[in-house]
Amino acid sequence: MKVYNTLTRKKEEFVPLEDNKVKMYVCGPTVYNLIHIGNARPMICFDTVRRYLEYKGYDVNYVSNFTDVDDKIIKKANEEGVSAEEISTRYIAECKKDMAGMNIKPATTHPLATQEIPGMIDMIQTLIDRGYAYEKNGTVYYRTRKFEGYGKLSKKNIDELEAGHRDDAHQLKVSGEDEKEDPLDFVLWKPKKEGEPYWESPWSQGRPGWHIECSVMSKKYLADEIDIHAGGEDLIFPHHENEIAQSEAANGVPFSKYWMHNAFLNIDNKKMSKSMGNFFTVREISEEYDLQVLRFFMLNAHYRNPINFSRELMESAKNSLDRIITSVDNLKHLIANGRQGDMTEEEKELLDKTKEFYDKFDAAMDDDFNTADAISAVFELVKYVNSNSSSDNTTAYLTALKEKITTLTDVLGLIVDKKEEMLDSEIDELIARRQQARKDKNFALADQIRDELLSKGIILEDTREGVRWKRA
Repeated sequence: MKVYNTLTRKKEEFVPLEDNKVKMYVCGPTVYNLIHIGNARPMICFDTVRRYLEYKGYDVNYVSNFTDVDDKIIKKANEEGVSAEEISTRYIAECKKDMAGMNIKPATTHPLATQEIPGMIDMIQTLIDRGYAYEKNGTVYYRTRKFEGYGKLSKKNIDELEAGHRDDAHQLKVSGEDEKEDPLDFVLWKPKKEGEPYWESPWSQGRPGWHIECSVMSKKYLADEIDIHAGGEDLIFPHHENEIAQSEAANGVPFSKYWMHNAFLNIDNKKMSKSMGNFFTVREISEEYDLQVLRFFMLNAHYRNPINFSRELMESAKNSLDRIITSVDNLKHLIANGRQGDMTEEEKELLDKTKEFYDKFDAAMDDDFNTADAISAVFELVKYVNSNSSSDNTTAYLTALKEKITTLTDVLGLIVDKKEEMLDSEIDELIARRQQARKDKNFALADQIRDELLSKGIILEDTREGVRWKRA
């Protein structure tokens, strides 16, 4: 398996630090609003990387944070006259809803920045003790020049960076940042402003800088040195560059072995921006399309290629995904009416031939997670299945074919085996039958009905007022 490593700018053989275990950190969203489709791309891409690693037998510890203290969150809280915590709690819940719609597996851990402040204070103190950081009037800065490898991820030359800063000299004085030893130094801790949330620290009542948050959460929930650190390419500089400087100076070991970055998403060939009116939230997309279509659309491009979002491309993605769903539905219909008994020799041979599509799928994913080519292999499999299944086949064979398709679509996080939604009237009718069974003391039947409802995602709650139900 080869992974393109942003650090070395080349594809490298993937060898984890520990046999069969992968420690993976993905930078999550800042939660001050509903997530937009730009946020969705890294979520979908790296969830798919995780799923493929698990399919290959790796035990993946997947950590993705929520940045729940930030200027944007504070601004939104002030506008609404509520606390920053209320804003972040609200939008974490909304984000999780959208993630579920896109079939993103919950991370092993979803740490919140605000719950990790003591660890951040510890790491900042370590950096001060080692001479990599200094305090001025309650603000702690990182000495960028002291870290020898600065710029190794973004391939930016520190002297060129300084030249770029000269134009900002006037701006720096205006913003009160002229107390830095060097214009390139960045903030690790900043004192609170009026009306902002704050924490006690040895330097001031204040809050951490954004970069230190990920360094600390990655260390705590994974290790000092991890296998994969991932995020959007907009994070390479300065966020990931600064994370490397902090983590490696504090921990004394390389921070991450592989760095993965997804490319940007454009809307109708233009950069997405609110001012241009081409800004879409995942929630808005969900009003028009099943979010599985958005996931399929994103995976139709290689994660390192820029992707262009348009209505035509979404329609095309919907039609393509429907072809897979239709094939699975057709198999379900055939299974319901198929012949009982063991698979025939001919069926076994036909089933064996599906291996070539699996090999193509694996070859695509092993080549830096080329999901576009992996999807092509799935379509070849679907075409083969459609041509080699009929009501004359055994249910054993048809069921095996269905599993061949769903195993690969599961790796891509695509739900193609839709569970039939029960109508409210059907649920009420079954509940009435269950109540009658209980009156008749037929508890076995009552339990059976309850289990049947549960298998269809309906949870019953027996209350004094009667039976209540909700969808899981």
